[in-house]
Amino acid sequence: MGTLISFIILAGLVLFGLVILLTFIPIGLWISAMAAGVRIGIFTLIGMRLRRVIPSRIVNPMIKATKAGLDVGVNKLEAHYLAGGNVDRVVNALIASQRANIPLEFERAAAIDLAGRDVLQAVQMSVNPRVIETPKVAAVAKDGIEVMVKARVTVRANIDRLVGGAGEETIIARVGEGIVTTVGSASTHKAVLENPDLISTTVLGKGLDAGTAFEILSIDIADVDVGRNIGAQLQTDQAEADKRIAQAKAEERRAMAVAKEQEMIAAVQEMKAKVVEAEAEVPRAMAEAFRSGNLGVMDYYNMKNILADTSMREAISNMDKKGEDRIEEDKK
Repeated sequence: MGTLISFIILAGLVLFGLVILLTFIPIGLWISAMAAGVRIGIFTLIGMRLRRVIPSRIVNPMIKATKAGLDVGVNKLEAHYLAGGNVDRVVNALIASQRANIPLEFERAAAIDLAGRDVLQAVQMSVNPRVIETPKVAAVAKDGIEVMVKARVTVRANIDRLVGGAGEETIIARVGEGIVTTVGSASTHKAVLENPDLISTTVLGKGLDAGTAFEILSIDIADVDVGRNIGAQLQTDQAEADKRIAQAKAEERRAMAVAKEQEMIAAVQEMKAKVVEAEAEVPRAMAEAFRSGNLGVMDYYNMKNILADTSMREAISNMDKKGEDRIEEDKK
């Protein structure tokens, strides 16, 4: 009885050990690789486990590469995986480039993948160019009319410049700049409407794809619209600004005139006050003259008579002047 129990325990331990061994050593993956003609040792797979590399992420792409006729070493694939790259995508890109007769080496594909670009998509764009549609770009011709242009840019991926090359945003910005320059140099907006191909020809000749990850194949004008009359609006704004400046200057002159008038009124009032003050001193001076004997009663009456004669003559003069004015009015 004790011997049977010991045998069962031993068999269980052996079975558990086999399960752990088969789990650690991918025997099934090794058999699949051998059946596909991929020569990879079992100890290489064990080494992948020890280096924390998932063997299926390396062996399955190797099987695809071998079936496609590519010679890719396991060390290169494993190094790319450890560097954080996508091994399966790189192998798919190599297969696609081989089918399309596009020269692409593993090192170049791995560098593109590690740079953060989709190398498979880049190969597909090399075979099937992509159309980038720009937003509406507003530009103003020399006659002041706004022209809004929308363009479609057909680009092809340039694999040699994918590492370090600018993206789609740079292409769109450069095309927009070219549209603004071309429309701005046109004499009238009608010239742009009559020959929209002038924009694409001029922009395409500027070499806008320099330093980018793409090669521009064509630039087609999709839509041209006439916008606002910017020139007239600027003239209106300028006239309004000039009007406000003139109004401000006139208001300044009016304020200065009012200030001067107020100063003159204040001066006249001050003079009147001095006259009143001086007239108030006359009775005092006359009383003092009477007391001191410098002025007699007859002298005072003579002075009154002179003042009365003066007032009468001024009244007669005013009457004669009014009569002359009436005669002149009657003549008219």
